[in-house]
Amino acid sequence: MATLKTGDHAPSLRLVDQDGKEVKLSDFKGKKLLLYFYPKADTSGCTKQACSIRDADPDFSDLGVAAVGISPDKPAKLKKFDEKHGLGFVLLSDPDNSTAKAYGAWGEKKMYGKTYEGIIRSSFLIDESGTVVEAWYNVKPLDTVPKAREALDRMKD
Repeated sequence: MATLKTGDHAPSLRLVDQDGKEVKLSDFKGKKLLLYFYPKADTSGCTKQACSIRDADPDFSDLGVAAVGISPDKPAKLKKFDEKHGLGFVLLSDPDNSTAKAYGAWGEKKMYGKTYEGIIRSSFLIDESGTVVEAWYNVKPLDTVPKAREALDRMKD
């Protein structure tokens, strides 16, 4: 699995959001982007992660950061997830995992002694020009926001 690192150009993406609207990476040009991959909407860890990002939105908005979550879920499931938890940010459907693969967020996982392929919970801070500022793989659900805040603080220095 190829992974992204600081200074890499973020791979382009063109996916459908929870409202059925097409979203491209270029739609965020001129803004910082916290892009994160999660395995499945409305599961325990994914809900904690999404709600922590929702709760940090006022701080992120003040810093010109947009948040976008990506999972293999269909748009209708993403819409229910958004509405149930009042997330209020873009959730994208990547049913064939092509975008996850491009970002290195798809690969071998192990659970209960079983090996399979799936989403590797990953987060990326991308700058206004589409360059990866930070990439975090195998991130814990509640670590996405603190890691993004630390990186944003370093960007100010």
